[in-house]
Amino acid sequence: LFSLCVYLLTFLPISNIYIKGNNYLNDQVIIESAGIEDYPSFIKTTTSKIENRLKKNPYIKKVTVKKKLFRTVVITVSEKNILFRKDEDKKLVLEDGTSVNDNNTYSVPILLNYVPDTKYSTFLKKMSQVNESVKSQISEIRYYPNNQDDDRFLLNMSDGNLVYLTLTKFKQVNYYEEVLDQLEGKKGILYLDSGNYFEVKSK
Repeated sequence: LFSLCVYLLTFLPISNIYIKGNNYLNDQVIIESAGIEDYPSFIKTTTSKIENRLKKNPYIKKVTVKKKLFRTVVITVSEKNILFRKDEDKKLVLEDGTSVNDNNTYSVPILLNYVPDTKYSTFLKKMSQVNESVKSQISEIRYYPNNQDDDRFLLNMSDGNLVYLTLTKFKQVNYYEEVLDQLEGKKGILYLDSGNYFEVKSK
């Protein structure tokens, strides 16, 4: 009788699934990636099996799975940051350089042109340091070298302003919102590549 009870317990399904930490991926996508959309056996479905399945998803950087009372599974994920979408192939680029085919609409910039291989890895690192609130205001990015600096980029902001900056000064764009507060609604060009000054657009 005892053996029969234990045997029957192995067929009891997962009753509740909780997802934490997700931003880009919705709960259903994570559940399907974990292979538990049909609520399989709580006992037979190990946490390591779920974690290994989820680690195959390109968006997931880290995942932990815990089982709790009443056949509950709690999945906590840490997602890779989406940096931009390439205009040439419409693929999203994640913080580790992975390119993903994803037609979902995310508030990320569009990279308009080619960035040389010698600059690309540094560019990814610098983009990873841009605050989400500021990144969501960048509509387009263009690699824009000149005779003085081949690390130069041009950012088109969603409010109509332009920002010139270099890889060494890329992180300064995080102060963009503070600069806006001082401009009193004026539009123009913010130069962070050579000095820090704002040129008001002529009417």
